[in-house]
This record gives sequence, C-alpha cells and structure tokens, in this order.
Amino acid sequence: MKAKPAAASLKSFSHRHLLGIDGLSRRDVYTILDLAKTYVAKNRQPDKKHAILKGRTLINLFFEDSTRTRTSFELAGKRLGADVINMSVSASSVKKGETLIDTAMTLNAMHPDFISVRHSESGAPHLLAKKVNCSVINAGDGWHEHPTQALLDALTIREHKGKIEGLKVAICGDILHSRVARSNMKLLNLLGAKVNVIAPPTLMPDVSSFGVKAFHDMRKGIEGCDVVMTLRLKTEYMQSSFVPSAREYFHFWGLDREKMSYAKKDAIILDPGPIIRGLQIDSELADDIGRSMILEQVEMGVAVRQAVLELLAGGEK
Repeated sequence: MKAKPAAASLKSFSHRHLLGIDGLSRRDVYTILDLAKTYVAKNRQPDKKHAILKGRTLINLFFEDSTRTRTSFELAGKRLGADVINMSVSASSVKKGETLIDTAMTLNAMHPDFISVRHSESGAPHLLAKKVNCSVINAGDGWHEHPTQALLDALTIREHKGKIEGLKVAICGDILHSRVARSNMKLLNLLGAKVNVIAPPTLMPDVSSFGVKAFHDMRKGIEGCDVVMTLRLKTEYMQSSFVPSAREYFHFWGLDREKMSYAKKDAIILDPGPIIRGLQIDSELADDIGRSMILEQVEMGVAVRQAVLELLAGGEK
C-alpha cells in the first residue's frame, strides 16, 4: 500500500472547490487517488473513524434524488469526524419558490465548511460557489459533470489494472445526457487513456473536443478494450424518440457475453449505477464477480470523497 501523501503534497492541492474535472492537473488527480487509496485500506479496518474534520460541518444539498451518492458523501464526512446535515429539498423552502441564491445565502449564514450539491441545472454548483464562503463539491449538475464519480472510476481502474495511462476504455450508453460520461472523458483523457464512446446516433453528442473516438457499433467500439463502462438509459428517453424500444436498445447497445467477448479477456466492467438489468447490461455479466466491479465502485466512492474532503480542508488551512 502506498504511503499517505506528505504534508507538502496535501498543501500543493490548492483548490478551494471541486466543481469539475476542468482545472485539475494530473498531479491534482493523482494526489486525490493516492490519498483515496489509503482510505480504502482504513475503511476495511474495524475502527473507521478519524478526527481529521472534527468541528467541521458538511451539508449535502441534493435537489435530485440520489441515495448512492448522498449516502457516500454522508459516510465519508462522518468517518472523518465532521457533522453532516442532509438537506431534504422536497421539504424545504425551495419548494415554496425560494431560489438557489436564496438557499445559498441562508446556508452561508450557518457557516458550513463544505457543501456537496446535486442539481438538475448545469452550472448550479458554480453559481453556489460564488455565493458562499465554504468549499463546494459538485455531486452532479444537469448533463454537465460528476467529478467524484469519474475519480472513483479512475481509482477502481487503477486498483485492478495498476495504471490508467495507455489503457483502452469504452463508455457505452446514453452519452448525450450523461454527466458521468463527460467527466470520465475529460479525466481519462487527462490521464492518458484511450477512450471510445458508443451510443445510438440519437444519443451521441459531438465529442470531437474531448479527444475520444465515437462509435455506433458496440462490437467495434469495445474491441480490444481493457475497461467497459455502461451507462443507465433513463425511462423518459425510452418513452421518447431517442430509442425505438427497450428490447431493440438492448439488442444493439446492451452489454452481454457476446459483445463483451470483443474486449480483452481480462477486461473489467464498470457502471455508475443504478443498473437496469436487461437494458444496459445482462444480469449474468452484472453479477460476474471476476469482471464486474460495480459494487467495488461503491466502496471506492466513499474513499474518494473522504480524500476530496480532506484535501479541500487542507487547502482552506
């Protein structure tokens, strides 16, 4: 196990917020991943609690439902000794017409140290960061970004492959509406991976600026890949003109044994979850403990968010 980054390395992480992959250097990313790796080991010990953030307050401000991500941030904060508040937007003043800026000013008056925010509008965390005095972490904004998801995906890949640079990664599914795809395209490209994105023509945006290759054929896109990542197709897009039917979508773009055979024999499978069995991925593959790293991604997510919180706290000091 690598040693925890030295104090000098922690101090070199000078960011106040984590709003996206843009602005992070390779050194920043590896500082996060190296520190997160130490938390993976610590979280497997009987005593998982630390006092690094004792006296600090984390507010999880989620305007969209996301049990997995919110719980991961909550657990990360509590294991570091922070006081954690989960703000239920459905029962808050936001439902009564309060704007995001009003909410930001109200929260700012409570003097929190961190706010993790998920919002349906792209750019909401950036606006929030301009109005509060604490660190803001983007937990997913619209179709824009989900940086901690990309970081935990990178940590999962590195844990199993030993590296990221030079690997070939396929991202399959609804690329158009996916903030996970955007953050991963940016991060994996930054770290030197070769990225293929695969989607139906109706769900493929212009990706020319991301340094990736676009495919509509699953077999061609997956061929020779070290990592295959599937993405969830939301119900509302199945009921619109984006795809003809769930059955046809799975036939052409769902991951099954036959399509997976085009990847390398030791290729691993990732998915940000929640998965839709029989649509984005076959149940047999999703449960294949030799290839599917879906549950391990959940474990890596807590460690990555612990690392991000510690580094942002260090930056404030």
